[in-house]
Amino acid sequence: MKPDFDVIRDPLWDNIRLDRPFAGLVDTPTVQRLRYVRQLGHAFLVYPGATHSRFEHALGTFHLCRTALAALEERGELDEISDDDRLAVRAAALLHDIGHYPFSHALEEAGFPHHEGLGVRRLDEDELGKALTAMGGRSFHRQVGAMVQGKSSSPLGGLISGSLDLDKIDYLSRDARNCGVPYGTVDVNRLLAALTIVKLDGKLQIGVHEKGVSALESLLFAKYQMYRNVYWHHAVRSATCMFKRAVRAAVAKGELTPSDVAVGTDATLSVALMDDDPTGLGGAVQERRLHKRALDISAMEVPRECQPWVHESPQVLERVEDQVAKEVGLPPNALLIDYPSRDSMLSVDLPLRTRTGKIERLTDTGRAGTLGLPRVADELYRTARRFRVFTAGRAGRGLDRILHLATLPVAEVEKRLQEGKPLLQL
Repeated sequence: MKPDFDVIRDPLWDNIRLDRPFAGLVDTPTVQRLRYVRQLGHAFLVYPGATHSRFEHALGTFHLCRTALAALEERGELDEISDDDRLAVRAAALLHDIGHYPFSHALEEAGFPHHEGLGVRRLDEDELGKALTAMGGRSFHRQVGAMVQGKSSSPLGGLISGSLDLDKIDYLSRDARNCGVPYGTVDVNRLLAALTIVKLDGKLQIGVHEKGVSALESLLFAKYQMYRNVYWHHAVRSATCMFKRAVRAAVAKGELTPSDVAVGTDATLSVALMDDDPTGLGGAVQERRLHKRALDISAMEVPRECQPWVHESPQVLERVEDQVAKEVGLPPNALLIDYPSRDSMLSVDLPLRTRTGKIERLTDTGRAGTLGLPRVADELYRTARRFRVFTAGRAGRGLDRILHLATLPVAEVEKRLQEGKPLLQL
């Protein structure tokens, strides 16, 4: 008799068991598209092994979810959890990235809608919508979507969106392995064994046992190391900035639509940019002719008054880049400013079950001041983050004044742009 599950061989977790209903979800075009979307965007230009896909990551997250549920059930902690919630959390683990754009998070930085919202809308469409309805009923996709977006009332929602979500455990472990770096080492078995369901403020929630605190610290430190050494590597960020600018220009020109971008793959979007790229940046990235660092400063040295428009307003930033390029003797698109932001990089907020059975709240201030890493999270974040200016060609003097420019309120910057005033002569 044919078994009611498939086994998929995975280089990270070995055998991944895929029960028959979930195998049906995997076979839909919406999920199969993830095979052709790289997990780490342009990181393969620096780390050649970083060609793994969102598809592999989705399977890995599903596997960790199944493992975590088995551990909780063995300890009798799922007795108050409905079968619908157990089904929904596994589906959410598998489907949490279906809305992802090509080339990682670059296009969200470029001002395109967040991938989670796109993914939730796709849960009720085409073959995937039918498969989810057959699995859990007509409203099942909404239950899954709430978990993906961190809006679920189920205690199991913390496995999908939270300080200790399984998505994070898989991508850190998988990214480190494929990049060939030691930074993403996470004590996965200890973390999964330390997961617990507690009642806090009258609600059941996913928490962590005190014995898992050191493993949680290893997860947070791995995340810091991966951002500092891989995700925000200078060449990765140069390629990301060039790609963002190329896609925005193609959309502005009408060569691409936002919907084309949203349903594309790395390959289809690259081909589209090569066919008609008004900036030339897409082809340069494809050939690894990357802009070089003209300015590279640790966030520790960047004024704390640096304004959010630098990383939150791509339209303003684009105009600033071209005006500054003109002032230092470079053509349009030849100067790009980069100051990536991830304020919640090392944040912690989840229940803690102590060895005595008492339930406390573990936050960025630590547990009664004893959890060391979150207490220094801000300083670690600032050492990982860098303010960079990338240029194609040699710029004239004045680039050091960009830091002061970045401290101006957005209204002042827009006023100067509108009036045609120099930006570096402040």
